[in-house]
Amino acid sequence: MDKKRIGIIGTGNISNCHMHGYRAMSDRCEVVAVCDIDENKVKNYAAHYGVEHWYTSAEEMMKNEKLDCVSVCVWNAAHKDCTITALRGGADVICEKPMAMNAKEAKEMLDTAKETGHLLQIGFVRRFGEDADAVKKLTDEGVFGDIYYAKATYLRKSGCPGGWFGDKAYSGGGPLIDLGVHVIDLTRYLAGCPKPVEAFGMTYDNLGPHRADGAEKAWSVEEGGHPYTVEDFTTAMIKFDNGFTISVEASFNLNIRGDVGEVQLFGTKAGTNMNDMNIIAVKDHNFVEFTPEGEKSFRFTPAFDAEIKGFLDAAEGITPCRAPAEDGLALMKIIDAIYESAKVGHSVKID
Repeated sequence: MDKKRIGIIGTGNISNCHMHGYRAMSDRCEVVAVCDIDENKVKNYAAHYGVEHWYTSAEEMMKNEKLDCVSVCVWNAAHKDCTITALRGGADVICEKPMAMNAKEAKEMLDTAKETGHLLQIGFVRRFGEDADAVKKLTDEGVFGDIYYAKATYLRKSGCPGGWFGDKAYSGGGPLIDLGVHVIDLTRYLAGCPKPVEAFGMTYDNLGPHRADGAEKAWSVEEGGHPYTVEDFTTAMIKFDNGFTISVEASFNLNIRGDVGEVQLFGTKAGTNMNDMNIIAVKDHNFVEFTPEGEKSFRFTPAFDAEIKGFLDAAEGITPCRAPAEDGLALMKIIDAIYESAKVGHSVKID
């Protein structure tokens, strides 16, 4: 079988994770073209990785190159246009999370994938972690019973990535759409992907990017080109059609001792905190604890490698897509509803 020809649109930090994943599958694929609107950046990126063809226009890349698969690794505001360009150019696509700026854009992307008959996978990399694999096996076996409640927490003490991440015009929002989307999707995935029906949320912008201890550089619009216009912190409750509820907390800036990232699941038979992976259950009217065998952590590089392998497998019809665009749209509906709820001050229904 001929190797799949791969293109990457966007050469920021996350694209290196995609490149690593493709190179780990070098017997099945080859990155033959890369694209970025910054000419110097894309030229250096291509030279670093030994990619012969580079472009500053996604349209030009898709016109000139016969590509089987494309990674979209640009800022959030460009996800829709780059994804649609790649789909219409004949490629299967993996688009980094969040799927889009909002549910309207996400639906347009999904509709285009259906229209063209090409695969659209969303970069929900937490689904591909070894911790997720361990818990999903247990949920599928019924160990937890019915999962009815979860806590999804991703808090940074002082951790906006900088640049466009703090500019709502490019990012669509702050820690909710950047960090919260990871843990919301993971909990929903482990609970069987029920349909979201309602959300209540609050956002706060009390702290801004200027933090103590010299941990944050002064945010300069003149130097970085992006104003800081996103929330510091979001908290929300999300209700699903089967009664499942997720409590969410996400922050870029918060007065806490240190960063916190955890997912806790509570079922009718057992519960767990995925950070320590101790399963708490009841047997013969007594509490018992056990830990699944094998690797149970989330390791960044192996998870991205597994995600890219999953993408190639799905593109070739070997396995079903583990992070389909339909789930990306569901997450964007949740994000939209939380931001709308924070604006109007009451819960918002999700269609």
